[in-house]
Amino acid sequence: MMKTILNTMILIATLGYVSAVTAVPPGMELEFTKSPMGKVTFSGKLHAEKGLMCSNCHTEIFQQKKGTAQIKMADHNEGTKYCFTCHNGTKSFAPKDNCGRCHKM
Repeated sequence: MMKTILNTMILIATLGYVSAVTAVPPGMELEFTKSPMGKVTFSGKLHAEKGLMCSNCHTEIFQQKKGTAQIKMADHNEGTKYCFTCHNGTKSFAPKDNCGRCHKM
């Protein structure tokens, strides 16, 4: 009985750790559909595979409330806010000439 309780506690602690380090829960993606260039899908799994955690972007770059990020074309070009804080050609690929990597028709 004690062994079962201990194993259960270890499993809960492990799951808590795994969910804390992934960018979004496993299998979850966020879709942004308002762009005339096509929808953009944010994959938490893909970003977590690159070693990122939620805290890398939340809450300094992005708030955790739907609709608070109003990304404009000028943001793509400036390369200093929202996705482009990292997607600026230094940390990760730049948006210039890479539209299709994020925007899907």
